[in-house]
Amino acid sequence: MSSLTEPLRRLIDLPGVKDLEFRAVMKRDFAEPEARTEFPEIDACARALFGLTNDDAESTVRPAGWDDIELKTVAVQVAAFEEAGWDVTDDKRRPLRVLGHFNQPLWLAIRGVAGALPFQAESREPEAWVSKLEAEAKRFRKR
Repeated sequence: MSSLTEPLRRLIDLPGVKDLEFRAVMKRDFAEPEARTEFPEIDACARALFGLTNDDAESTVRPAGWDDIELKTVAVQVAAFEEAGWDVTDDKRRPLRVLGHFNQPLWLAIRGVAGALPFQAESREPEAWVSKLEAEAKRFRKR
């Protein structure tokens, strides 16, 4: 997916993620994998967004040829998510602290293996070429 044709979907803009990220900023342990047992709202958010939790994703059988992208470094995953049309960083372009709670369900949903991506309404913003064409038409009519 090219970022020139569509804006990236931001993980932090999905319902509940910004609040969880804030909690991870305030309490570093919140971003650790063990936090899911202490804070059930993490799994509840993942299930609401993608239809599966990180534990569900871990137990999902991967198809043949799966590249284990969810096990790669955060930097590699951030770049790969961008290639797939997703921004998994904060406003300062740092990887989300809670990414480890959502990366596996998101990868499985993006690739159509398990779960689903959250609904996204079509943008009401005109594409750049439409705006440019409208501006050209206005200039032409003024001649």
